[in-house]
Amino acid sequence: MTQALRAGRRIAPVHGLLSVDVTEARRQLRSVEPPLSFTAFLVASVGRAAAAHPEVHAYRNWRGRLVLHDHVDIATLVEVNRPEGSFPLAHLVRDADVRDVEDISSEILRVKTDPTTSRSGQLLAQGIPAFGRIPGAVPLFYRLMARSVRMRQMAGTVAVTSVGMFAGGEGFGIGFPTVMTLTVLVGGLNERPRAIDHQVVIRDVLDLTVTVDHRVVDGAPATRFGADLRRIIETGAALG
Repeated sequence: MTQALRAGRRIAPVHGLLSVDVTEARRQLRSVEPPLSFTAFLVASVGRAAAAHPEVHAYRNWRGRLVLHDHVDIATLVEVNRPEGSFPLAHLVRDADVRDVEDISSEILRVKTDPTTSRSGQLLAQGIPAFGRIPGAVPLFYRLMARSVRMRQMAGTVAVTSVGMFAGGEGFGIGFPTVMTLTVLVGGLNERPRAIDHQVVIRDVLDLTVTVDHRVVDGAPATRFGADLRRIIETGAALG
């Protein structure tokens, strides 16, 4: 974690705060039996928005040239149980922009049930923590991940993480910067009054913090991404 923080000091983070109406999306998720994962829905929605604006998850290679990816691989955290207690396992959802929510939801459930179905879980079971005891190994890993195309293909280009469970009610979170160009941090969710067709109604509203690396992403593309992400989530487009 310390090395991740140090690696993140190299980026120039810009944060955007979005409050998104998720009433319709939650209704659709609950209408399926068994209910679909809300995290899976958000991952699919972020994937679709990032695919429409590939510049928001671009990065620079060793030569300083921008690298764009055709699909969106999203790193997210899945809480798994270990003998030492619960543990947030970093899991990579491949091709999140083209997969349906049910598929991603099933994958997340499999990882929660059996962490070794995730590549990260396999590495954990193989004793990879010993790697962190090698002097300089972790800083080198993050340095490679920041610039190497191969490492980005293994680690993903977007991060979706959550702090909404830390406290009830509404609220935004500002996560620590990482080597990811785009991070979507999921904050609080609660009922709030909203103006719908000139009437005030109670809706389920979710707070999101969108963070981009301003060294790579300009304000206009980031704004267009945020607008598209809001539309996709509020209309439940990823569920269609």
